[in-house]
Amino acid sequence: MDNDTSARRRLTPKGERTRARIVEEAAALIHERGVAGTLLEDVKAAAGVSGSQLYHYFPDKDDLVQAVIDYQADAIVNRNRRALSSANGVETWRNMVLTAAKRTQAKGGCALGSLAGQLAESDPEARALIAAGFDQWAAAIAAGLRSPHADGKLPPGIDPDDLAVTLLATLEGALLLAQVHRDTRPIETAVNTLLALAIGR
Repeated sequence: MDNDTSARRRLTPKGERTRARIVEEAAALIHERGVAGTLLEDVKAAAGVSGSQLYHYFPDKDDLVQAVIDYQADAIVNRNRRALSSANGVETWRNMVLTAAKRTQAKGGCALGSLAGQLAESDPEARALIAAGFDQWAAAIAAGLRSPHADGKLPPGIDPDDLAVTLLATLEGALLLAQVHRDTRPIETAVNTLLALAIGR
C-alpha cells in the first residue's frame, strides 16, 4: 500500500534500503512516542542519516507519517495473511495475536489503530490511508475465513466478510482495553469468546 510508487521507482537499491530504514525507525519511534512526540531530528538520529538524506526521501513530516502508515498497514496485513494461510489458520492467527500482545505487555496498542486516534480528525489524507489499511486487514482476515466457511465450520448465515469486520473491531477494542489496563486479558477474553461463538474454538 504505497502512496509514492512513482517516486520510489527512481530510487537505486541503496536508496530503497535507506528509505526503508528511515521508515522503519520512524514507525518504531512514532509507535512509542506518538506522531507529535516524534521529531524529525529523532528519526535522523535513529536511522543514521543526514538532514539532506531525510528530506530527499521525505520533504516534510506529513510525507514520512504517510509512509509509516503504509508500513504499519503492510506489516500487519502480511502477518495476518501468513498466519491465516497456514494449516490451522484461525488457531495460528489467534496464537499470533495473543503472543504479540504478551510480548509487548499490551503497551502501545495497535500500531495502526493508535495512528487513527492521533490523525483521523486532523489529517484527511492520513485518515484515508489508515482506513485503506483497515480495509486490507479485514480483507486478509476474510480470506482466511473462507476455508472454514467452505467446510461448513461457520454457523449458517455467517458471512466471512462480516465476521472479519467483527473480529477486527473486537480486536481493536480489546487492544485499547489491554493498553490502558496494561493487561492482555481483555484480548484473550475477547478473541477467545468471539471465536468460540463463531466457529467453536
